[in-house]
Amino acid sequence: MVVYNITIQVNWSIHDKWLPWMQTIHIPEVLSTGKFSHHSMLKLLDMDETEGPTYAVQFFATDRRNYEDYITQHAPLLRQKTQSLWNDQFHAFRTLMEVVN
Repeated sequence: MVVYNITIQVNWSIHDKWLPWMQTIHIPEVLSTGKFSHHSMLKLLDMDETEGPTYAVQFFATDRRNYEDYITQHAPLLRQKTQSLWNDQFHAFRTLMEVVN
């Protein structure tokens, strides 16, 4: 199993609209691609929240092929939608991890 992790710092100015959007629109859109079996959304603690809170959203895929299919077939459009909605009011970085235990 592989985990596609997106860590996102969200500016306070959009946070109250961004969080429900993530939970009810964006995450369901990602899951609807069929490339991930489930997800987890976490809020990072003990972080400097001057600019805004930081979240980690993890999507679990049964294998790397599903992840790669998502990245090539679905991610560009979903990233474009996200960027058009929230502009530069968030910062994200992505990592790919493998479950070992």
